[in-house]
Amino acid sequence: MAKIVVVFHSGYGHTLRMAQAVAEGASAQLLAIDAEGNLPENGWESLSQADAIIMGSPTYMGSVSWQFKKFADASSKPWFSQAWKNKLFAGFTNSATMNGDKLSTLHYLFTLAMQHSGIWVGTGMMPSNSKAAQRNDINFVGSFAGAMAQSPSDSKPDEMLPGDLETAKLFGQRVAEIAGKLA
Repeated sequence: MAKIVVVFHSGYGHTLRMAQAVAEGASAQLLAIDAEGNLPENGWESLSQADAIIMGSPTYMGSVSWQFKKFADASSKPWFSQAWKNKLFAGFTNSATMNGDKLSTLHYLFTLAMQHSGIWVGTGMMPSNSKAAQRNDINFVGSFAGAMAQSPSDSKPDEMLPGDLETAKLFGQRVAEIAGKLA
């Protein structure tokens, strides 16, 4: 079985809920970036041993949070030695608005993965974009590059829509399936 790590930052708890759903789908270890932008003890070792790294950040001002960016900058050490070369990578994000420039965040995560010479995994899900589609459908936000969720700015994490969380879980399952095939 492939070892998968979900490394993420969550500012208000919504991205944490999403990370938990992704990790559940992927049977992955959660690795939270703290409020100061640091990994817990042994965090870098967990990433080093992973077959797949799923990255998550809220979308703030059209990109990742500064805490995630600090982690990304600190990953220059494994980058320099190409320690993560050929690992699978994937990404997810959440923002308050339906668009919220979430694609910019996913592109940032994709670029980081490519700099590490990784292999990117998208959602593999068709969007729910027919007239009959409901907001709680799978992949209603319609992303192919990575999982996206939308949480109103005045909502609590436990108010996240089940459809967005199910999308995240299915996304985690897809990464685990591909990691299993390559392991």
